[in-house]
Order: sequence, then C-alpha cells, then structure tokens
Amino acid sequence: MKLSTTKILALAVLGLLLGPFDVGAQAPLQKVTLSYSSSGMPTVDWLIAKERLFFREEGLEPLLVQMSANMAVTAGTTGDLQGLGSIGSAIRAIHRGVPLRVVSVSLRRPIFWLVARPEYRTVKDLKGKLLGTATIGGSQHTAARKMLVSGGLDPDKGITTIAGGDEARHLQSLVTNTIQVAAVSPPWGFLARDKFKMNILDTAIDKYASVQNGLAVNTKLLQERPDLVKKMLRAKTKASRFIEQNERETAEMLAKIWNSDLAIAIESLRATKAAFTSNGIPTDDEIKEHLALDAQILKLPEPIAAAKVFDFALQREVNKELGIR
Repeated sequence: MKLSTTKILALAVLGLLLGPFDVGAQAPLQKVTLSYSSSGMPTVDWLIAKERLFFREEGLEPLLVQMSANMAVTAGTTGDLQGLGSIGSAIRAIHRGVPLRVVSVSLRRPIFWLVARPEYRTVKDLKGKLLGTATIGGSQHTAARKMLVSGGLDPDKGITTIAGGDEARHLQSLVTNTIQVAAVSPPWGFLARDKFKMNILDTAIDKYASVQNGLAVNTKLLQERPDLVKKMLRAKTKASRFIEQNERETAEMLAKIWNSDLAIAIESLRATKAAFTSNGIPTDDEIKEHLALDAQILKLPEPIAAAKVFDFALQREVNKELGIR
C-alpha cells in the first residue's frame, strides 16, 4: 500500500510523540517472592529497592513477605520463595545440609540495641526478668546474650527467654510489661527511648562480626536461573548505593514506612551505617569469625567451609556492571 506524504508526516509526528518502541518495556514483570524477618534497618535495602522501583527496572515485581527466619528456610527449600533476606538462619540451615547459598551480605556487624523498661537502668537489674526474642539461637538472641554477658548477667541462669514475634511486637510487649528487655534494631530501640522512656543499656554493633541479612537462594535456582538471581542482586545493590548517597531522601521514605519522626529515621541510618557492607561482600576475616561463632553455638567440632555457604560470583558481576568496588 502506498502512503501519501501527508500520512507519512502524520506517522512521523506520532512516532516523535510516543517515542521509540521498547520491546522490553512491554514485557510483563516477573514476580519474585522475598522473605524478611525485621521491618527495621536490617531490611532497609529491600524496602528502598521496592520504594524506588529498582526491582521494576530489572523487570521484577517483588512480593516482600515478613515471616520468621525458620519459616523462610522451609519456604526457600521448597521453592516457594525466590530469596531469603535473613541469611543468619539460612547459614545455620546449610550446616544441616539444606540446599541454600548466600549470594549477598548486607550486614557485617549486629545492629541490635539492648532495650529495657524504664525501671531497669543496668543489665544486672534484669536478673530474673523476661527477655523477648524472635527465635531461640537466632541472630537477635545471640546479640542479646552477648550484651547480657558484657553487662555481668548470665543469660542461661540470670534471665528467662521467651520466643515469638518480631521487633515491633517486642516493643509492644515492653510497653505492656509482658517482657522487660529485648534486643531490637533501629528504629524500634530509638522509638522505645523517645516515645516510651525506655532505657538503652548497650549495643552489639561493636561486640563482634556477624554476617546478617542479605540474599540467600536455593542452589537449584542459582544453578538454573542465575539471570533471575542477578536481577534481584542488581535491584538490591542499586538500593544500597542509593541509601549511601542519599541520606535525607532515604530517611524520608523510611519515616513514612515506619510511621516515625524523620529524626528517628536519620538517627537509625547514621547509627548503623558502619555495619553495612559497601558492596554486598564481607571480608574473609568477618566470614571466618561468623562461621566460628556459629560452630560454637551449634557445638560443631569445626566451622563449616565458607565455600559451602557463600557464592559471591554474581554479586561481583553486578558490582562490576554498576561500577561498585
């Protein structure tokens, strides 16, 4: 069919208005389900990746599901989850032979603060009281135990630990006096201090190296769909870079998500900044220290080999592509 000059010009103008046809933009987004256990700072990179649409840039539609770390391990094993954010529990599952691999690490230090009700001013005051934690033997519980020991209290004999709920619920339990102490991450610890006059007794951030939060995936997914894993890593890494470079904007988004004051969000970012990895990969010494601590807790004869737990090949590729060292 022969087009007239007028029709050709009309089509040209329409093309300029609509822009170039983008096949990729027309493709449906691929759904991915990711777990997280804390809605606070430990999950900040996933929260920002979703808020800033970094997942969408990678062609993904994320479903972030808050669940206990143990439930996440089960769901990750069966393939119901594409990614696990709580890698501390994933690492311990790998000890048991569960087919998971840690492909990225967000936290290299524990970002828990020991928070007690107003009437308790020292760790020793907590003797005989109740400690709330999400999972017995988990990262939160380990941090609490370290801080109790540092304050002169035996966590096995001097206090009773009850498990269940997340950090937001632990804050509520502190307010109602259901528990008297908990190890919580920002913003919950700072909210407890400012809104409910709770006492912050210690922080675990300077106590030991602890590989926490990031991305763990099923080994089958890693082998068969490295492209999908890489897209998740790209979204996460873009978010980490954004957080590092845009404190104010990040804080504004977090304050909205947490329903907190902007000052609390800014303090949370600044107080935990040193605990985050800059490129998703901890140092060999940090990995060694973490695996040694796990072996001690699990009463293993020796730590598991790092190669059986971690695979940072895709994270390194992503870092190179995004210009991150």
